[in-house]
Amino acid sequence: MTATGTPPSEAAGRTPLLAVHEAAGAQLIDFAGWAMPVRYGSDLAEHQAVRERAGLFDLSHMAEIRVRGAESAAFLDHALAGRLSAIELWQAKYSLLLAEQGGIVDDVIVYRTAGTGTGASEFLVVANASNRTAVLDALAARVAGFDATIDDETDDTALVAVQGPAAAAIVGAIGLESEPIEQLRYYRSLPAVFEGEDVLLARTGYTGEDGFELYIAAHAAEDLWRALVLAGEAHGLALCGLAARDTLRLEAGMPLYGHELSLDTLPAQVGLGRVVALKTKGDFVGRSAVEAGPAADAPVLVGLTAEGRRAPRAGYPVLDGDRVVGTVTSGALSPTLGHPIAMALVEPGSATSDALSVDVRGTRLPAAATDLPFYTREARA
Repeated sequence: MTATGTPPSEAAGRTPLLAVHEAAGAQLIDFAGWAMPVRYGSDLAEHQAVRERAGLFDLSHMAEIRVRGAESAAFLDHALAGRLSAIELWQAKYSLLLAEQGGIVDDVIVYRTAGTGTGASEFLVVANASNRTAVLDALAARVAGFDATIDDETDDTALVAVQGPAAAAIVGAIGLESEPIEQLRYYRSLPAVFEGEDVLLARTGYTGEDGFELYIAAHAAEDLWRALVLAGEAHGLALCGLAARDTLRLEAGMPLYGHELSLDTLPAQVGLGRVVALKTKGDFVGRSAVEAGPAADAPVLVGLTAEGRRAPRAGYPVLDGDRVVGTVTSGALSPTLGHPIAMALVEPGSATSDALSVDVRGTRLPAAATDLPFYTREARA
């Protein structure tokens, strides 16, 4: 995604919080067929608020898919690259939905909301908005032969996220009925109630900071949003759009579908080989292709850093000496680090080259390959 975009059309999807965004003066764009806030004011201010205090995001465009049944765990083991039958009640797991050829249909987060082990269970699969149909179609095709059902709950669900050092204090101040949120571990969730409405509260995130995601019925979204805004006033909470979310996730080295991830990339090319459970479960869609691995000359994902103020952008060529060896997949002038950063898919032999550069509109920008992520809150501390 980019910090700019086209205005949403009349046909664009409306999240339950659209009126709130409009009242707050958000700039709206069409993102994956949804009218979404790209910013409320300053991209930089919103980004810094998350790093230093807290930011509030509307993520209601994401797809929520419920999987239930006696063989739901076995079905997800077959359909996804991870071993979902092994996760505990209320645990979350990052996983991949692969094509038979090993390419990535989507990256998803899966929550176990009932059951244990391989018995009757319930899961919530959260997919990217742009891949809602592709994920639903793939799951529907793969469920044949399993005692499991698939329900698309996207239109009935709102999702908001609070990210940043003050996130726990803010979420803890809105009157949730739940177990103490301070005890909630990373990539875990718990059931909660807000003003009589069920909430799934998860401690996950896409910014590199501590944070929470709250799933609630769409009709209750505005009340939850306003409660979070009120609780956040004492902590410098900022309303944040997609532009800040993009620079935050880039600094944290987190891939974005359609940029780093696609049907043309295998998990090993983008550093996600560890997500695939080759050693701990049997057959699953895409296993043979993953075992065979990418071609020897298949591009690999690298981090790039540069000096100055000119930012590499998605699509810019990457050169090793005078030869084009790859393409930038995401890039920005890092608000936190103060210099240009990018992720790029490059020829394997160039991943360790000391002669890399990016063609920034006709000007060579020397770049150095670096390990991901670019930023961690532990290093900041």
